[in-house]
Amino acid sequence: MSTARVDIAGQTAQMRVWQGEFGRAYTDRNTLEMAELDALWSRNYGVSRSAINQMFLEGIPQSASFLEVGCNVGNQLLLLQAQGYTQLTGIELQSYALAGARSRLKGVALEQGSALALPFEDQAFDVVFTSGVLIHIAPDDLPQAMSEIHRCARHYIWGAEYFSSELTAVNYRGNDDLLWKMDYARKYLTLFDDLELVKERRFQYLENDNVDTVFLLKKSKGSRSNA
Repeated sequence: MSTARVDIAGQTAQMRVWQGEFGRAYTDRNTLEMAELDALWSRNYGVSRSAINQMFLEGIPQSASFLEVGCNVGNQLLLLQAQGYTQLTGIELQSYALAGARSRLKGVALEQGSALALPFEDQAFDVVFTSGVLIHIAPDDLPQAMSEIHRCARHYIWGAEYFSSELTAVNYRGNDDLLWKMDYARKYLTLFDDLELVKERRFQYLENDNVDTVFLLKKSKGSRSNA
């Protein structure tokens, strides 16, 4: 398994940025009500995030337990609550975003922590998911984050991330080391022999050439990691 490149305080370069003013500004830009989030996805892809959730979570009971890794202010958790899911947990690195999530979400367990070291037992959640989080983890650190997500997932790993068939670094608001695109579903399948792809759909942006992917992976009994 890859070891994250951490400093003496136990943080990667990306963690330091996200916990500072840059991360705070990101949170302020992306604090959305449910209708605003659905409208944003509809503008980008012609389909709302709620509709995508219904598409991918069909057959997963409302009693299922969910963990969102990198929940920020809880936009996605609010949507899941509205769709009837009640066993929801979020973990967020940035204290400012976590305070916002706690003010918005009732009946949701929220903790501060890193994707590289999730503070949960093995197979603690039926579904573990990310939405626009893996793209901000450095490629050398990604296997560790994916291993932690895989470890905590009992049945499913669900993701919504930027897509590229090849690893591609993207300059993000003047920074060259904060955003990457790749085929994240295939990366999971390469790392873990006990995962199978249940569903994947790639969404072309309506106004540019970018593509996002939403995928659902199922974990079979018996686990072996190639990380």
